[in-house]
Amino acid sequence: MTTDLILNTIKKIIDIAFVWLLFYFILKNIRNNVKMTLLFKGIIFVLIIRVISNVFGLVTIGLMLEFVIMWGPLALIIIFQPEIRTALEQIGRTQLLGRHKTLTVGEREQVVSEIVNSIEYLKKSKIGALIVIERDVSLREYIKKSKKMYANISSELLVSVFFPNNPLHDGGVIIQGDKITSAGAVFPTSIDMKIGKRLGTRHRAALGISEETDCVAIIVSEETGRVSVAIGGELSYNLTVDDMKNILIEELQPKKELFPEIELEDEKTEGDKNE
Repeated sequence: MTTDLILNTIKKIIDIAFVWLLFYFILKNIRNNVKMTLLFKGIIFVLIIRVISNVFGLVTIGLMLEFVIMWGPLALIIIFQPEIRTALEQIGRTQLLGRHKTLTVGEREQVVSEIVNSIEYLKKSKIGALIVIERDVSLREYIKKSKKMYANISSELLVSVFFPNNPLHDGGVIIQGDKITSAGAVFPTSIDMKIGKRLGTRHRAALGISEETDCVAIIVSEETGRVSVAIGGELSYNLTVDDMKNILIEELQPKKELFPEIELEDEKTEGDKNE
């Protein structure tokens, strides 16, 4: 093989790799954005109907779909400008190497334990709270506009942040890995018309940030003390503390364990310590 042939082959491999990487990030961010997911499903539905009309010779619907396909892209850009902008922002905010920090089994258990303890106190005392846990999509944009903390997670610190008359109690707390990164964060509220009128600003903010990112948002109602969790634009309302704990344990699991034998060894070590 000549040098030119080798270089051309390497260029083609790099070219194909970049194309697949682009598709990966597009599909990943569509999956993490509820509105873009619905838009993507709508486009697929239109294309399927178009194929069916061609196969069965449905002239009228075929002509209508031709106009839709011809002018559809321009209409989508105009109508769904906010959603497209949000998707592009997500690509910019996404961390190439995944979440802020990959936690070990012991660290995950500690994080969940501290959060659960704080939620128990906040629930009993009817103190409003919004805790947002970052996963793969970065929350850096919201951290910049909030009060930086970067402190170890503790139930006492979480409770003190949301305690009435604290200057930061109206905003949200952002957690990255096993650190409280910031407090007093302000998130976009959901514009979903299906949301019940009984839900307040915290619930709408939790749904809004969960629609734009893949975070886990925990809400404690100031009026009722009820606990809710928002993930992917869906709200699980009026949960028990145990239900919330199970959701956290499930959602904070790494999506893919690169070294499962190390993870098993960590679990064994934690079990030995508890004994």
